[in-house]
Amino acid sequence: MQADHALRTVVGKPRITERPNPAQYTAANELSETERKLAAGLMRINHSGEVSAQALYQGQALTARLESVRDSMERAAMEENDHLAWTEQRLNELGSHKSYLNPLWYSGSLAIGAFAGAIGDKWSLGFVAETEHQVIRHLDSHLNKLPAQDLRSKEILQQMKEDEAHHATVAIEGGGAELPWPVKKLMTAMSKLMTTTSYYI
Repeated sequence: MQADHALRTVVGKPRITERPNPAQYTAANELSETERKLAAGLMRINHSGEVSAQALYQGQALTARLESVRDSMERAAMEENDHLAWTEQRLNELGSHKSYLNPLWYSGSLAIGAFAGAIGDKWSLGFVAETEHQVIRHLDSHLNKLPAQDLRSKEILQQMKEDEAHHATVAIEGGGAELPWPVKKLMTAMSKLMTTTSYYI
């Protein structure tokens, strides 16, 4: 089952929820070549981030001790699948590609998620909350960088931001612990590596 999930996430079609693409009724305004490349690079970063999020949640669900925590992780993973599908659709519209490094991001994030789950549910949930907070900061940055007329990408990122905030709240209310400062800094450094490379590759 995990192998099937990994293949669907990295190269196939992930299972999604009942929610429609938030940009389905938004006009597709014309972009210049420079604007299209900028939007594609940013959406590729967000798609890779969702690949990593899938792996993190799956790894944590594998090693979570409490059934309620496992269920919460699996529901969050399904909602992250929506983000995966929406960002891929937008990349296709922009005539661009997914990151070729996605298998690397998935495997590394799966291992990190499994480790976080193994050391305890409160730390696993704290890891989720901190991850989501960092993702929200990235989304805010991308919303500001996107071309003003790229309303379709902005609609997708805005809904993603709302979902990530909800996931962080659920994790904290579920008993997530505040992570130590060095762990947060390490997470930020790893995120920087992924965003920098995924923009181009």
